[in-house]
Amino acid sequence: MSEPAARFVDQSGVKAPELTRWTPVVIPKEQIEDQVKRLAGAPAPANGRRSALIAHPESKEPGLGLAPGIRVTLDVLLPGERTQPIRHNSTQANFCIQGAGQTVVAGRTIRFTQYDVWIHPSLATYTHVNDTKEIQVRLTYSNAPLLEKMMIHYVEENPPAAGAADEEAAAGHGPTSTQFPDLIRIDDEGSTLMSYAKLVNPEAIEQRPLHWPWARVRAELDKLAVLGKGYVGRRLYLLYNPATGRTNGTTNNFFAAITIRPPSINDKPHRHASAAINYFFGGSGKSIVDGNTYYWKAGDLMLTAPGWAIHNHSSNNEPVYELTIQDQPLNIAMDSLLWQEDLRHPPRLLGSQKGFETRQAVGKP
Repeated sequence: MSEPAARFVDQSGVKAPELTRWTPVVIPKEQIEDQVKRLAGAPAPANGRRSALIAHPESKEPGLGLAPGIRVTLDVLLPGERTQPIRHNSTQANFCIQGAGQTVVAGRTIRFTQYDVWIHPSLATYTHVNDTKEIQVRLTYSNAPLLEKMMIHYVEENPPAAGAADEEAAAGHGPTSTQFPDLIRIDDEGSTLMSYAKLVNPEAIEQRPLHWPWARVRAELDKLAVLGKGYVGRRLYLLYNPATGRTNGTTNNFFAAITIRPPSINDKPHRHASAAINYFFGGSGKSIVDGNTYYWKAGDLMLTAPGWAIHNHSSNNEPVYELTIQDQPLNIAMDSLLWQEDLRHPPRLLGSQKGFETRQAVGKP
């Protein structure tokens, strides 16, 4: 059997290809409700997970998603059901859109109700439980498509309980030499050498399951309604996980933000390298993306902002509530988060360059 040979693709003088992106897509409430009925009416699967992946029409294997790096699944549990334990190296943000229940993740029990958000860290074992008398419906957002494209998505069904053996294996064996320093500065600009011992033992930042109850979030969010039409930012709160640090994440891959839009508010057109997916759970309105208009209402899910698409959102004559999932933290970590808050001015590279000031432009209610 002959070994495969690498190819050389001549790029001499070749210009960079034009940016392409997926088109926005609206998944109406009615389609979601039909899928909930289908999943609820089917026999319970062996692993307990009644689930449907919501894939963009342009998405292809490996790594089906609603955006190139974001997967959304619709998950249903009937009263009295529970899922089998599972863990994987993808992270998740969970959003309950109907019913209630509990999730046991990394040994913590999280009781949730409608519109609560909670996260599962990478490689944390979890199971979902419906201990209520009503159907439970969740949207689950995952970075699995990215890992599948990289061919490194590790999934383990019914994993064994973690024990001392795991900790011993992780710690390694044998003597460690202290003869050589871990860091050697080789110039005044910051170029540095790092030892292998340091390379394979980076600073560990504990990633915990976190929970944002809707009742607590809404109490703060509704206060932003007083920001008048002169306000140039978005009226939202990021569900912030301090373990993500400067990347401003809910997980290391995504942020989850909940927005309130007072009646008849029009956002300023802007764009960013990160992709955004919105679930609208109150009110109605429209989005203009790359010059095309898309209408949405409460209960609709939408890929509202493909990466680098010019877009803005408008509410009708009622308040709008929405959950936005965006892969901004990933882009900050990759130093790729171009952001153009005002189309009259050049974009900035957020995370490496100074960002935008919105506090000073607050209008009167």
